[in-house]
Amino acid sequence: MAEAIALIDYGAGNLHSVHNALRAAGAGHVHVTADPDIVRGARRIVLPGVGSFKACAHGLKAIPGLVAALEERVIGAGVPFLGICVGMQLLATRGREHGVTKGLGWIAGEVRPIERSDPVIKVPHMGWNDVRPMPRANGARLIEPGEAYFLHSFHFAVADGHDVAAMTDHGGGLVAAVARDNMLGVQFHPEKSQAYGLGLLARFLEWKP
Repeated sequence: MAEAIALIDYGAGNLHSVHNALRAAGAGHVHVTADPDIVRGARRIVLPGVGSFKACAHGLKAIPGLVAALEERVIGAGVPFLGICVGMQLLATRGREHGVTKGLGWIAGEVRPIERSDPVIKVPHMGWNDVRPMPRANGARLIEPGEAYFLHSFHFAVADGHDVAAMTDHGGGLVAAVARDNMLGVQFHPEKSQAYGLGLLARFLEWKP
């Protein structure tokens, strides 16, 4: 029987595209859900995110029992987890977009504005850019070198370099992916990254941390 995957719907994700990409990568049962009971039965969890850190954090926490169910499965049971874009940023201790907002605190660090030291550098960071794996990082085997599609104005400043799985360059280094234990987060959008993104999702679907 195919594993049940919970694609979290909290009103802040590109759900249709992510759902289609997961299916194209080989996923069987993908439940688009905000139901804590379904999350508790999931064998893999995907948390997308589009918009501001503050809005996404508040939206996620506003659903009764959802954060507790996520922590039970991801932190307690160790099921494979993938955060996408702001879904990755929510792993942080806090975000500094529209004030200071607490994140999930699963990976220490904070989400800060991309600093533009050169007027040639555009913010938001939008379009195709390189993804450079960090060979000694946690979960680095999931990330391959290549190019992916980014769209963000804030970046995850990670406290422990061992949690940085990949970097990209946009007027300086920016974290492209984080990983710890059974958790993977990517700043780029695999659902918009064509073959590169589908390859990442396929590896996630086979991942046994």
